[in-house]
Amino acid sequence: MPAVFAGILSLCLYACANMATPNGGPYDELPPKFVSSTPAPNTINYQGKKIEILFDELIQLDNPMENVIITPPQRETPIIRASGKKVQVELLDTLQENMTYTIDFTNSIADNNEKNVLENFTFAFSTGDIIDSMEVSGYVLNAENLEPMPGISIGLHSNLADSAFRTVPFYRTSRTNDKGRFTVRNIKPGTYRIYALNDVNRDYKFDQPGEDIAWTDSLIIPTCEPAIRQDTIWKDTLTIDTILSVPYTRFLPDDIHLRLFKEKFERQYMTRPERPDMHYFVLHFNIPVDTVPIPVPLNFQPQTEEWFITQRNNGGKDIAFWISDSTVWKQDTLRMEITYPKSDSLNVLRPQTDTIQTISRRRPAEKKRKKKDEPEIEFLGMMVDAPSSMDLFDTVSVTFNEPPLELRKEYFKLEQEVDSVWGVVDFEFFQDSLNSLGYYIDRDWKYGESYRLSVDSARIYSLYGKWNDRFESTFKIKPEDSYGHLYINIVGVDSCAFVELLNAKDEPVRKAILKDGGVLFMDLKPDKYYARIILDLNRNGEWDTGNYAEKRQPEEVFYSPKVYNILQNFQIEETWNVYATPWLRQKPLDITKNKPKEVTKKKRDYREEGRTSSRNSSSNGLGGFSL
Repeated sequence: MPAVFAGILSLCLYACANMATPNGGPYDELPPKFVSSTPAPNTINYQGKKIEILFDELIQLDNPMENVIITPPQRETPIIRASGKKVQVELLDTLQENMTYTIDFTNSIADNNEKNVLENFTFAFSTGDIIDSMEVSGYVLNAENLEPMPGISIGLHSNLADSAFRTVPFYRTSRTNDKGRFTVRNIKPGTYRIYALNDVNRDYKFDQPGEDIAWTDSLIIPTCEPAIRQDTIWKDTLTIDTILSVPYTRFLPDDIHLRLFKEKFERQYMTRPERPDMHYFVLHFNIPVDTVPIPVPLNFQPQTEEWFITQRNNGGKDIAFWISDSTVWKQDTLRMEITYPKSDSLNVLRPQTDTIQTISRRRPAEKKRKKKDEPEIEFLGMMVDAPSSMDLFDTVSVTFNEPPLELRKEYFKLEQEVDSVWGVVDFEFFQDSLNSLGYYIDRDWKYGESYRLSVDSARIYSLYGKWNDRFESTFKIKPEDSYGHLYINIVGVDSCAFVELLNAKDEPVRKAILKDGGVLFMDLKPDKYYARIILDLNRNGEWDTGNYAEKRQPEEVFYSPKVYNILQNFQIEETWNVYATPWLRQKPLDITKNKPKEVTKKKRDYREEGRTSSRNSSSNGLGGFSL
């Protein structure tokens, strides 16, 4: 009996001890700490090629080939690895004399368990008698839309010749972080040029036409000065304990701004041929083509010389060939010879002749007839976009599913209702510049007007003998009080500029030329808008990129930090000082796509962990007893 009691007591004690799994004590929220290294940090006259750095806990390296930056740049890829609590770096290049070497680990080091990141950890040594200690810093933005540009190589050249950027690897280098910021460390006093480069082939020089670049027109002369910064010590999350004035060395310049752009350079080539339907085939190009290629039949013989008509789509990148000869489009496979302009290795357009083969894999489905002697009519597809409530600045669009023949404005009838009476009115009729199967119907609409658009049956015929079904639709222009109006006074820019209103996706929805110190946007839909201004120096109505050979910077773009909230029947006037906010802080975060990544882990919810552990213990059958 005592033995049975002792067994039950032991079981109860075991259950009590396992009611909840211990959470292991305080959660590790600190990154790894540097302990020691071989050689020591900032060692001079070091001739070895191996560096070993010890931390206070097990660590891991995140993609060291991408995230660890060694300067001067290495021709041979160094060996970088993590082992336990150590990071080991082995340089394979011959060390340069009297050179300070910097190993910038950026944010690649983290502890092994909780992934706490050791941010911006760097290590330096010198092969000479001194450690160069100057620094310069700044940021890189996309020149066209002011997006912060992460992962961009930053380079300094002591060789001030323009050709150095193209022919000589960077003397000192760094890389932008997720905020687009950079710091180039361990620089000798001197005079430099600074560049940004999206280094596609990783040779630290601008030798690929498709690489994004940036540079400053002014020379960089690193300096330093003593400065004071305020450090705040908190009692808790709401209460300040002490504000300390801490002296430090400020390295200048620390606000270099580089506007990254890609030169206007695109090789032209055909990406692929395609035959989506038996009636036509498409040639896809990477950029718009100026001339339409003429296909030469190889395995078929058309009945006439004009056996196709062409259609430009996608701004001229896609050329569709609609086959008018039934003996041709009924063939499953068409082999043709195509001669088209293609860029050679020197980016010169030259005629290129290819043999292509297009296969029709889609057969028209046979439709069931209503009666044996009554065929089903397949009408010409005609999609009309005329919403019942239409905006004042909209147009009516008409899109066909195959080419119409001899389409005329007179086939459409537009009527306006005045005092309950419908009367025919005039309108503009024009083809879509991006899609030759699309057309627009436009008129100087007025607030609150009512219209009726109609097309009689069999007025429009297609290339394949189909005709349209009858169409009729009514629509009404929205009243004036449906809109808001915005006027922006522009300070700092006099002329040669235009302003674009942007939506929440950073897409332009309206554009206005700067006139008399401001821009007016009438009849805006109620919504939130953003704005940017382009200094249009050549007055061509669009943003123009730069060119390094011509030493021409891209046209300047500025974003308004303000959000413009447009309400119905409201008129808003705002003032925007274009130069009041630094470039880095101009673009509103709501429409910034390259948002900074969260580096540190979120804090643990200890109470929730305890409840979770308790539930897990119960579910395992170990929490059924209590004492």
